[in-house]
Amino acid sequence: MAGAIGAAQDGFLERLKAGRVPAALTGARLDDARLSRAHLLGLFESQLTSRALDLEARRLGAERRGFYSIGSSGHEGNAAIAHVLRANDMAFLHYRSGAFYIERARKVPGETPIWNMALSFVASSEDPISGGRHKVLGSKSLFIPPQTSTIASHLPKAMGAAFSIALARTQKKNDTPLRNDGVIYCSFGDASSNHSTAQGAINAAALTSYRGLPLPIIFACEDNGIGISVKTPEGWMAANFGARAGLTYIYCDGRDIVDVVRAAKDAEHCARITRKPVFLHVRTVRLMGHAGSDIESGYRERAEIETEANDDPLLHSARRVIEEAGVSTADIEQLYSDISAQVHRAMETACSRPKLEASKDVIAPLTPRKKVTARKSSKPLPSAPGDSRARREPQHLSRLISLTLAEEMGKDANIVVFGEDVARKGGVYGATTRLQQKFGPARVFDTLLDEQSILGLAMGLAHNGFIPVPEIQFLAYVHNAEDQLRGEAASLSFFSNGQYTNPMVVRVAGLAYQKGFGGHFHNDNSLAVFRDIPGIVLACPSSGEEAVKMLRESFRLAREEGRVVVFVEPIALYGAKDILSGDGAMTAIFDEITGTANLGTPNIIGDGRDLAIITYGNGTYFSRRASETLSTTGIATRIIDLRWLSPLPIDEVIDAIGARRNVLIVDECRKTGGPAEEIIAQFADHGLNYNLKRVAGEDTFIPLGPAADTVLVSEDDITSAALNLLGVAVGKAAE
Repeated sequence: MAGAIGAAQDGFLERLKAGRVPAALTGARLDDARLSRAHLLGLFESQLTSRALDLEARRLGAERRGFYSIGSSGHEGNAAIAHVLRANDMAFLHYRSGAFYIERARKVPGETPIWNMALSFVASSEDPISGGRHKVLGSKSLFIPPQTSTIASHLPKAMGAAFSIALARTQKKNDTPLRNDGVIYCSFGDASSNHSTAQGAINAAALTSYRGLPLPIIFACEDNGIGISVKTPEGWMAANFGARAGLTYIYCDGRDIVDVVRAAKDAEHCARITRKPVFLHVRTVRLMGHAGSDIESGYRERAEIETEANDDPLLHSARRVIEEAGVSTADIEQLYSDISAQVHRAMETACSRPKLEASKDVIAPLTPRKKVTARKSSKPLPSAPGDSRARREPQHLSRLISLTLAEEMGKDANIVVFGEDVARKGGVYGATTRLQQKFGPARVFDTLLDEQSILGLAMGLAHNGFIPVPEIQFLAYVHNAEDQLRGEAASLSFFSNGQYTNPMVVRVAGLAYQKGFGGHFHNDNSLAVFRDIPGIVLACPSSGEEAVKMLRESFRLAREEGRVVVFVEPIALYGAKDILSGDGAMTAIFDEITGTANLGTPNIIGDGRDLAIITYGNGTYFSRRASETLSTTGIATRIIDLRWLSPLPIDEVIDAIGARRNVLIVDECRKTGGPAEEIIAQFADHGLNYNLKRVAGEDTFIPLGPAADTVLVSEDDITSAALNLLGVAVGKAAE
């Protein structure tokens, strides 16, 4: 039955029986590729298995019992690359890499790729990689992190993983998940190569190599000449990547399994031995359309579809095994029938396996609990000039951040700090001052100007046991790369059922109130981009002391729970020393700051019974000033500094409000999308009926100069709102 389905849908057996086997495409020989006949037969079996899985998955999709999306038909030549690479060379796979997955599984005893893929195709909760959350190709034991979109968004982290291997060698770090002589493999389509994430990652790899630094990665472009329905211009891939500085270009014909082995071995040698990045250009064909719902005849001529079907890589491999391994056509028919029957049984059985049924089970991996042991430095670290004195004297926010980073880096040698201008310069605002002097260029280094590559580098480092601390120079710059957080870093634990995590602390200089500087691109008062991401931790300190405590907790969350933490530092408070003139209330002595600020606990300032002010960041600073003014009118306040904006500590906030009926929310973000919206909605969900008012920024970009003051929350706004909320006339209060 299953064999008949295969013959009807892909035409492989029909052409084989009719003797319509295509002529040789290349001059590649088994001896040239150092490939035995037994290995050739094994590769052919992996190719046939991948095709059978595609067909069965498509059948179940049509029957609404499975979730077939994009198959691997026409790309089965990638099995040859899996044959060449080691089973522990981490692979970030294109969605047409079924044959790669199957062939790699042959290298690891006990692996059951057919059953694993069947469970994934039907979204069973027993799927060993995603737990039923997505149809993915992935496996912890096979060193294949699951990918979901793969429209090139996985290339930056693949580049980062390759960098992590070189960095681990430099640091003599021998306890990493990836071997120090390992290679990173990353596959993608020709259309995806035009995406900015692909261009950025490949450029970052080439630039690294051009500087003489090692980067052992193979970028494999599986070029079938079309992206969904849009054709790639003939010759574009070779013209674009064939003579790129810092990048070795290798071409092969993916329809010829032996030619792919030959090229893959050359690529592996370049990446593993010379430690240079490779662009492996694999010519393929696309069979059965882009995806299960795709009607290919709507945009391709029938003759073109037929020509590609005649060039089926399975037919080319069949010719190979007949001519070079002494296998008959009847043997191939029987092998394919046996494989198809096995796949059919697996898929039917998988349909009966349990699915995820409760929301708590679906979302459980968003908050992983994965203990990572800190790697202590093997030798005492020298003190950078001025460090000892700085720890004993009052310091402002940016200096306290630098001292905290030094403290954490001194305790844990896995921590690395990087970004634009963070090394010798110490960051635009001095928050990484002296770190490179103390810890060296292998742990504190500058990157190229590309936020996608910076965040991708962080993910790649996290895959190899590091705790990365990337800096995004300004909050508005995140928008160039937000999907690296949303679609890659934060989603990894979800789609791997907690088996993979991306522990990191992403430092972002942000928010507004930079007087006369930068306009909207350096004054961004919207945090919605982070708060929309499931599983992410969003932190925003309001002072130097708070930053120290919260950074300590952020590193714990990354190290012990594998969390992605975004730490937004209010730029306007970096150098602030006072709340009121000369009081020094915004400074603190590092050596006297004890403890941490646990996730989900707000900071309570004051115990006034008249008014609760809920705020964060710059809002806390202004609220503390406004509270002093309000106190002169007899109004006593309690300021609830949220600290943690995602997940929002709403239960703790309600406890902190207590019996107070007057509540003012000071939200320095825009009215639309700011934390205040969730706070008010949560109050409604809890059935609370406070005397409530909100002060928030206007829904606008921030202009340059004094005009910015007209659209941002001010101290006067807070004071006026508080007085109105309590029914005190503003004029009377002024008296």
